[in-house]
Amino acid sequence: MPHEDLSQSVPATQSPVCPTCHQGIKPEYYFCPNCGTMLHQAPLSTEPLAQFWIYAFSIILPMIAFLFVTRWPGMKYYRSEDPKARLVGQVAWVLLVLSTIGTSWYIYNWTQNAVNTAVNNINTDMSF
Repeated sequence: MPHEDLSQSVPATQSPVCPTCHQGIKPEYYFCPNCGTMLHQAPLSTEPLAQFWIYAFSIILPMIAFLFVTRWPGMKYYRSEDPKARLVGQVAWVLLVLSTIGTSWYIYNWTQNAVNTAVNNINTDMSF
């Protein structure tokens, strides 16, 4: 009599269990209801308020966002596998780059004006 592979005779529809407490869980759970262990990452919010916060952070704090880019919320969205969340991350990156260019241009012009004003004041004082 031939040997049967018993691993294929086990039904594949067994309920998943929590890796920590071995309590039965549903596949759509993000956390175990028994022990609170994170089972998998919850999807990122693409609600308008979440998008507004990320976009505002990208525009207002360009230099700080580059310094802390690993903690910047736009990076999580950019790396997401969800196409809608990824789009939010891409828009956040564009806003971050544009606001950085604008901030740099403003700082450069302000510095040039301050230097020119100081030089003109010095030249005016020397002419008397």
